[in-house]
Amino acid sequence: MPLARRLKTGDAVAIGLGSMIGAGVFSVWAPAIGVAGGGVLIALAIAAVVAYCNATASAQLAAAHPVAGGTYAYARAEIGPWWGFIAGWSFVVGKIASCAAMAMTFAAYAAPSGWQPAVAGLAVAALAAVNCFGVTRTALLTRILVACSLLGLAVVVAFGLAGSPSAAPISPQSATAYGVLQGAGLLFFAFAGYARIATMGEEVVDPARTIPRAITLALAGAVIVYTLVGITVLTVLGESATTSTAPLADVVAAVGWAPLEPLVRIAAAAASLGALLALLTGIGRTTLAMSRERDVPTFFAKVDERWQVPRRAEIAIALLVIAIVLVADLRGAIGFSSFGVLTYYLIANAAAFRQEGAARRYPRALQVLGALGCLLLVNTLPVVASLAGTGVIVAGVVYRLVRMRVQRPRT
Repeated sequence: MPLARRLKTGDAVAIGLGSMIGAGVFSVWAPAIGVAGGGVLIALAIAAVVAYCNATASAQLAAAHPVAGGTYAYARAEIGPWWGFIAGWSFVVGKIASCAAMAMTFAAYAAPSGWQPAVAGLAVAALAAVNCFGVTRTALLTRILVACSLLGLAVVVAFGLAGSPSAAPISPQSATAYGVLQGAGLLFFAFAGYARIATMGEEVVDPARTIPRAITLALAGAVIVYTLVGITVLTVLGESATTSTAPLADVVAAVGWAPLEPLVRIAAAAASLGALLALLTGIGRTTLAMSRERDVPTFFAKVDERWQVPRRAEIAIALLVIAIVLVADLRGAIGFSSFGVLTYYLIANAAAFRQEGAARRYPRALQVLGALGCLLLVNTLPVVASLAGTGVIVAGVVYRLVRMRVQRPRT
């Protein structure tokens, strides 16, 4: 059964923004500033340029292939099944790590110490339940959560820039080329949400027109927000930003507006939930597409007849994320997620590069730049994250080889 086309441009933009303006804007600054130092805004610019190149590749591919699954489906069509599998596998495992990071960030802002793992798990279960009752409910709830998070960010920027810095500024000499690139790799984690729009291509109205517009608008909005927030954090917290677990709450406290800290925490919780909701939705659609092609068990290929959503895939992913939040580390989750997503977009650029004729919307130079950017950033990520990501991808390849060998005698 096909999925229902119900999402319009505003819905798609909200889902993309909900993924990008999520936990990342509230949690990524400490690790990014820790490695990039005073060059963190340069790192942000590099991450934004790579994200733009990847976004145009995704938009071009999605317009030509308006089906669920994102680059998994695009790479299968443009390059071949193996490349599609690696893209889909990288996306699913990387974004499951992102879900865990989002859930942990929500709990860090919203739950008292000792209760955070349980609260994170309950948040995942609740949002998975929302996804199981139709995509229009997902889009509506995402709009609400994005509005709450933008309000909180506006408070942080307005009061932060109006106040006086309370800490020593970060010296520009603290930045190194390698540190800036590693910071860009970590910050890329925050920009990857536009993929949620492409993975939902089978549910978008007039996808050839809607998807490219929604991706561009969502990415532009996220770049503006992240730039303003980054300037505020650097200006107010300076060196102390590298050790802050809740940097935006610390910003308002540092400029003498501690009573506003609860508002910022509420906004952070809302943003984390918005990102988690959109992520769970996108992973479910990619899992559905992979199941249809028998790259994961066909049990997950069923679409609920009443609500027209891949309910089995949604529930399975939620259970896996709940298990991860009990043992995961936030920094490790961000690095692992970046590895999977950068691999995914490397393949997306290669697939878009191969498109010809009417399907081509952007110059090939953008795809070359995007692919080189992905390769550069993925090689600057923390070693543990890169090794873990490589191991999981190899495990996926071995699984597919075994499955193909088992199925061959039957066919």
